[in-house]
Amino acid sequence: MAGEIDQHSTVCPDNVVNVTPEISVITVNYNGLNDTCELIDSLLEVIHSVSFEIIVVDNGSKVNEAEMLKKKYPQIIVLRSDINLGFSGGNNLGIRKANGAYLFFMNNDTYVRSDGFRFLIDAMNSRPSVAAISPKILFAEPGNTIQFAGYTPLTTYTLRNNIIGIGEVDDGRWDSPKPIPIVHGAAMFFKKSAIELAGMMPEVYFLYYEELDWSAAFKRAGFELWYIPDCIVFHKGSKSVGVYSELQVFYRTRNRMLYAWRNLNGITKWISIIYQMLIANTKAVCVFLSKGKPKLAKACFLGMCDFFGMNKSTI
Repeated sequence: MAGEIDQHSTVCPDNVVNVTPEISVITVNYNGLNDTCELIDSLLEVIHSVSFEIIVVDNGSKVNEAEMLKKKYPQIIVLRSDINLGFSGGNNLGIRKANGAYLFFMNNDTYVRSDGFRFLIDAMNSRPSVAAISPKILFAEPGNTIQFAGYTPLTTYTLRNNIIGIGEVDDGRWDSPKPIPIVHGAAMFFKKSAIELAGMMPEVYFLYYEELDWSAAFKRAGFELWYIPDCIVFHKGSKSVGVYSELQVFYRTRNRMLYAWRNLNGITKWISIIYQMLIANTKAVCVFLSKGKPKLAKACFLGMCDFFGMNKSTI
């Protein structure tokens, strides 16, 4: 899985040189050069407790931003895909190039202000059954507000859950490590050896629900997922697709049904799919139309149609 890199691609702790990186930080860039540069700058400035490499996958950006990143940051690894491979496809490119024993998937619109990476490794090593960790995630604005401090489990049929702590002031209430049912896609820390057992990120989703499906795959393989608040990541939000865009509505609609097809069994699977189609999605279409947003209503309808048009034997 690992590819060879030049020795200068590894960023080392103070007074350590020419070592294999402990962590491969992987981020996918899609028309987001400024955000990606801010993430890279924060990592290079703040992280000193571990050796790490930075892998950026330029995932079909309209302008070849890979070349710009190579010139500005000769010490990092930059991969270029001429087509958009989706969130999973882009990250899987990075996995194949990674040299670290641990892989930290970070959205390109995230950044760090403090060095908590060593806490992630220590937490992973303290329990051999742990395969993946999400850190505490704070909103970039305002900077002391929680975006993620864990998830509640998905409900059986409706496949809904809640984000723990979202919108609350980070006052220490959510500073205890705990197992979680799902890792957060904006910041996911994985043991590479566990990926070799559970499999790569599922590419059938393209956008949204990949981390839910991947989390389920690791739990089926017998691994645990944890929330570790000693590492903090700041997240700006949905820069690539926009908030409540047609793209978002299409993939969320389709992929919630796809998740049910891939991860539920027997009558539970069919009840969930029928619920999504006849109740949740029908309600969403009506709400969009009532608010004068016919394009979003159409995106929801097309998402359902696309799910039913998929070859179920291959997904």
